[in-house]
Amino acid sequence: MRARTTMTGLALAAGLALSMVPAGLASAGAPNADRTTTSVVSHKAATTKAEQQRVEDYWTPARMRNAIPVGVKVNPNKGKPGGSTGGTAVAETPQPRFGKVFFTSGNSNYVCSGTATASSNGDVVTTAGHCVSDGGTIVSNFAFVPAYDNGNRPYGTWTAQELLTTSQWQNGEDYDYDAAFVVMNENSLGQSLSDITAGGQPIAFNAPRGQTMKAYGYPAARPFNGQNLYSCTGVVVPDTYGGSTDQGLACNMTGGSSGGGWIQNGSLSSVTSFGYTGVKNILWGPYFGTTIQNVFNTAQGR
Repeated sequence: MRARTTMTGLALAAGLALSMVPAGLASAGAPNADRTTTSVVSHKAATTKAEQQRVEDYWTPARMRNAIPVGVKVNPNKGKPGGSTGGTAVAETPQPRFGKVFFTSGNSNYVCSGTATASSNGDVVTTAGHCVSDGGTIVSNFAFVPAYDNGNRPYGTWTAQELLTTSQWQNGEDYDYDAAFVVMNENSLGQSLSDITAGGQPIAFNAPRGQTMKAYGYPAARPFNGQNLYSCTGVVVPDTYGGSTDQGLACNMTGGSSGGGWIQNGSLSSVTSFGYTGVKNILWGPYFGTTIQNVFNTAQGR
């Protein structure tokens, strides 16, 4: 689903923070469809000690504080956008499995959310595809801060070794496949990310639809300020607005929550992807099917 979009870098006062509106939207077909492919797009990031240190040094408190919250708004191509009054986000105690993602695209710095994920290599962060690839261009200076809280980084700043996403996202910005998995470097103590996150959040694929899910994230656009972890919990619904295979969750989190993990029965099963223009307080996340699983398996095998 969806035509290609471009990150504009224009922060909005409310809603999802960046307006990334495609020229036209195409139907995604049946809600349970997963156009399976083994195509995986990967890009090397900070692979040397010098480059890792450069990225760590780059993310000063000021740059983190001023990073632009990423969000996506698209136009529905069917249905009647009526909004929702539910889904009020609640504040959470900081948890090392959930954190903030920082990166540079063009000449601007941005912020998303991410999840430290259980993997065979112990070094995978899950986020949205649009938090690693903007308009077909891979972002730079990617970093993950577990349990970020009011500027505090209790577990440090972790740099990326490799960024991986679906070819559908990289080549066509298809929101049905707006997911990414980032292989992180070990920290200066030789620890893997799993060492400080109790193994990371378990992940599941091809899980039942229409279940209760809990979405985590760091909303940064008003009325939030991006300094604290929040969550929304509810039963997800199919997309009757744009015909995607994504599922919707009533939630008023704003830009900056993009890429935050959705937990179903204890396992990571989606991420915050986009919102529809005119549809209030509903976030949409891609269904983690076999295509997205292929990307994760590649990442955990690095």
